[in-house]
Amino acid sequence: MKKIILFANTDWYIYNFRLSLARALRDKGCEVLLVSPPGQYGKLLEKEGFRWYSIDMDRRSLNPLDELSVIRQLIVLFCSEKPDIVHGFTIKCAVYGALCASLSGVKAIVGAVAGLGYVFTSRDIKARLLRPVVRALLRGVLNGNRTRLILQNPDDLEMFVEARLVEKERIRLIKGSGVDCERFQPLGRTADDELHQPMVVLFAARLLWDKGIKEYVDAARLLRDENREIRFLIAGEPDSGNPAAVGMDALERWVDEGIVEWVGHVDDMPKLFAQVDAMVLPSYREGLPKTLIEAGACGLPLVTTDVPGCREVVTHNGVDGFKVPVRDYRALAAAIRSLDDDSNLRLKLGARARERALEEFDERIVIDKTISVYRELIEL
Repeated sequence: MKKIILFANTDWYIYNFRLSLARALRDKGCEVLLVSPPGQYGKLLEKEGFRWYSIDMDRRSLNPLDELSVIRQLIVLFCSEKPDIVHGFTIKCAVYGALCASLSGVKAIVGAVAGLGYVFTSRDIKARLLRPVVRALLRGVLNGNRTRLILQNPDDLEMFVEARLVEKERIRLIKGSGVDCERFQPLGRTADDELHQPMVVLFAARLLWDKGIKEYVDAARLLRDENREIRFLIAGEPDSGNPAAVGMDALERWVDEGIVEWVGHVDDMPKLFAQVDAMVLPSYREGLPKTLIEAGACGLPLVTTDVPGCREVVTHNGVDGFKVPVRDYRALAAAIRSLDDDSNLRLKLGARARERALEEFDERIVIDKTISVYRELIEL
């Protein structure tokens, strides 16, 4: 029996993004160990029948002693468990997982980077100082013969190759973590159903500035000033572990101003999608945004930015959604205005978004491709 460790920076990530992969591996007879910092989703993972190991790791930490402690914990765990594969998700887990797996004699190492994240996208001084360190670590630990790196969009792949971070032959492109297209399905509305209802727009993501939340609010304010009866919802919570987190003071100010409605954390996303008419994500950069694909699978029209990751979901402007320039709230408002003016357009874009979800982003496609990467390294 092959043993596979899936290592992520939150238990929430494993539960929401990689649980289907863990189930598929178990169905193939593998032993799966899930590793993350402690959190409320760990018990849910255990209820699914998986072993879950909690590691003391702070995503925000830059303290060398704390980071050495994380490395020590991982080496002890890997030496004890003797996995056949260690698969780390996000840059920090991919780097630490690869480093510690190499030191522990693990046969095969897989890293998955879903977007370049804060270090590569932020303009602040902390991110700029960290950038060369992270680049050096990536070069050092992800270029072995028994190593593969999974990226989610061609722009990230090109950047990794051009910057000589990872050799091209060790990189595999897999679009996203997959969406359950049976769980996320269209509601079956018609244009007549929508004509007599104010349009409801949704922003669903971690509440980070680089998700474009300011542009979303500014577009909402602009359209409100035009006396349009559009409801703007925000779903999600501030991510205190991320330096780009939106503060509660800003969120409460927007709500008090009457610009947006904040629904907080939502577990039942299909139910929420059934209550809205369009999904908006004006992000600055993504790996491949899962909520955008989930919304598309539910037949919702999509409005996003023409940036890496997002342009993989909305490929043709006005055909399978709208792409607008990044950080441009006026263009964002114009796209939302077009949907508000034409319910038939909403239906047409939503139908094509559903087709693309089935064709490219169904979780069965992603899982099969991920397991194929494993098979390049070991017999499975």
